[in-house]
Amino acid sequence: MRKTIKTLMMLAALTLLPAQTFAITILHGPYLQSVGETEATIVWTTDSMSVAWVELLPNDGIEFYAQARPRYYDTHIGIKRTDRIHAVTLKGLKPGTTYRYRIYAQEVLSHQANRVIYGNVAATVVYKKAPLAFTTLDERKASTSFVVVNDIHGKSDVMARLLGNAGYKDKDLVFFNGDMLSILDKEEKIWNGFMDEAVKLFASEKPLYYVRGNHETRGQIADRFQRYVRPNDDKLYFAFRQGPVYFICLDTGEDKPDNDIEYAGITDYDNYRNEQVEWLRQVIASDEYKRAPFHVVLGHIPPRYDKEAWHGDIEVREKFIPVLNEANVDLMLCGHLHEFAYTEPNARLKFPILTNSNVAIVSVKAEGNKLDVKVIEEDGKTSFHKTYMQR
Repeated sequence: MRKTIKTLMMLAALTLLPAQTFAITILHGPYLQSVGETEATIVWTTDSMSVAWVELLPNDGIEFYAQARPRYYDTHIGIKRTDRIHAVTLKGLKPGTTYRYRIYAQEVLSHQANRVIYGNVAATVVYKKAPLAFTTLDERKASTSFVVVNDIHGKSDVMARLLGNAGYKDKDLVFFNGDMLSILDKEEKIWNGFMDEAVKLFASEKPLYYVRGNHETRGQIADRFQRYVRPNDDKLYFAFRQGPVYFICLDTGEDKPDNDIEYAGITDYDNYRNEQVEWLRQVIASDEYKRAPFHVVLGHIPPRYDKEAWHGDIEVREKFIPVLNEANVDLMLCGHLHEFAYTEPNARLKFPILTNSNVAIVSVKAEGNKLDVKVIEEDGKTSFHKTYMQR
């Protein structure tokens, strides 16, 4: 009886709350992360604390409402997470297969002991509108294409123009190669600076891979960066294959020494890069890596060999390059300098490095025995074009 009275009192109290308390809205997203051959992660945010899930179905032409669709929940250690940031990893998918999906979030109004009171549900639209869809990767694909932007620093309009110039709609993948904002001190900067625009253009349906730059390491919420990027993965550095290209994505860390005053004693990137070197050796020794016709490396900070090199440049040069020199790399793509630079293979460097500026986009297509690379400027003109032949 006491439990019944207590529950009735709680419900009565909830009825006195303002009407907007019972509303829930999807604020940002959804966008794709960590898309592979057999899994993909979908990320979005809501304005209220909520539990969330994804409905997934094949792209078989059958109406979404024809039957109940399986639900995949945002969980951790067997518990449905109550949060405003949601990330659902879909597993057991098939390579090179298109799936349709719908995201949901249900507001959690109260959670006391073993009693949960739920509010309204928000979801993406599938009625009289095509559901969102994505396609998993496939190493058997005969060709692949991708674009790379970097150093946008919150200028989403510039990013949109560059993507349009490169014909992003026809590309398989999109890479952000670091410094998409200037400092990670407020969550709003992620959305206003680039991600809302990315979602509007492509990120709900086209795989997006984010290679962290040095500016994403700065600010009071920089340690929470992985809540938004690769949230259900162990690391921010990663490798995968799509079609004929094997990608290695390095996290080059900060550009100044760890004890620099700018970092207030909070960074440990020298050891972080050491950790990656050991991982990198394992990657290039794998059969999967060796089987791939092409090998492309992405890292925000390029190596530098001149007297103007900073600590980060030297770390990349001395730690990563010796390993990559033995890895049959076809091309390394960098940013950071805010200007174009191109280095041909030489005695110290056995592969070319293209450093993209902050007002250009790199467009690449791999097909047959060719890796075709273009740099397209903000005005739409191609300023660099080179074709690499399979080794």
